Amino acid sequence: MQEQSPSVWTRQPKKSPALTRELIVATAIRVLDAEGLEALSMRRLGAELGTAATAFYRHVASKDELIELVVDQIYAEIEIPESGDPADWRTPTLACAHSLRAAILRHPWSAQLFGAAGLSYLGPNTMETTDRMIGILETAGFPLEAANRALSTVASYVTGVTMAEAAALSLMSRNGVSQEDWVALMWPVAERAAQPYPRLRRLYAAQHATDVSVDAAREDQFSFGLRHILDGLESERTTG
Repeated sequence: MQEQSPSVWTRQPKKSPALTRELIVATAIRVLDAEGLEALSMRRLGAELGTAATAFYRHVASKDELIELVVDQIYAEIEIPESGDPADWRTPTLACAHSLRAAILRHPWSAQLFGAAGLSYLGPNTMETTDRMIGILETAGFPLEAANRALSTVASYVTGVTMAEAAALSLMSRNGVSQEDWVALMWPVAERAAQPYPRLRRLYAAQHATDVSVDAAREDQFSFGLRHILDGLESERTTG
């Protein structure tokens, strides 16, 4: 009996003129974006591709392998700008973090996959992004191991915060309401609930008085935490 590969990246994709790994991944992402992680199955993917599931098992042996592929494709959307100053690690790190957040919010189902235990992060997009960011940090003065830990810390913050954002957006989508309508519906309820609690009451009153969009408020909150994480990581850098 042939032993199954532990990861899709450990074997070469089969050649097929009609069905390619790229087409399978693009179709899977389309289903995921439209209906979420629960809607994706090998049977459903076969129906979307107009072929029996067995026809694409030569390309993707299981749903787990398919998930590896779609996660790596999301990594391809992360942008890291070039920096003219080798010592400037904050600019590309901030840009990478915001780009990762944007990618997850474009694909809310992906939030839980980035932190999934046991997932093999061996895809070329994943590894290139990781290696490039570690290189930026190392060049700026972080020892190699510290650079890896710093990147992991930033990524954990981004995925953790964005997971909550993605869950809220998915909830609104399932209820068929926009973000603005949801806030308009829930805000009076939250203000009434906060009345017995003086600090929360003042916070809600202050926030209600500001003319800031929901998107801008979420962006500001995200940037606040990210900025302080980078401030803390600065101590790991040697400028010697």
